[in-house]
Amino acid sequence: MRYRSVCALAPVLLPALFLAGCSGPDIDVAAVVKVGDITTGWFDAGVTNGVNKLVPSASFAVKNTGNAAIGSIQLFSVFRYVGETEELGSSLVVLHGADALGPNVTSKPMTVRAVWGFTGQQPRAQMLMHREFKDARIEIFAKYGSGQFIRLTEVKIQRQLLTH
Repeated sequence: MRYRSVCALAPVLLPALFLAGCSGPDIDVAAVVKVGDITTGWFDAGVTNGVNKLVPSASFAVKNTGNAAIGSIQLFSVFRYVGETEELGSSLVVLHGADALGPNVTSKPMTVRAVWGFTGQQPRAQMLMHREFKDARIEIFAKYGSGQFIRLTEVKIQRQLLTH
């Protein structure tokens, strides 16, 4: 009877043991993963319900400044208005395989955007100067393996119009 229960668990246990052994070295994400080449602004999201829409946007790369390869890393970005906690949008990017970060390697640039933003009937360039316009910020977090998400940086979104 015991033999059967162990055999029944083998398809579950063997992959789990294999993956546990393949997690790689412990990596201090906060110490070795650095955000760089960051450009922020307000992306022209077109017309929604008859009004112009701008959403906060950020393009950035990350660099592995450590001596060990990072085979897979999750990057989580959150957009919020400055001084507020309500989320305007978030994005999850996973770098692995061909996009993995070797030692002293910088990722390809990636662009993330919020879903919510600012709408108005005025021309887009004038929207950034509107009296009710609110500045936004982006927080970028990283997670390696089974660790927790670690905040890498927070940047204020520049009041500039982005078209791509």
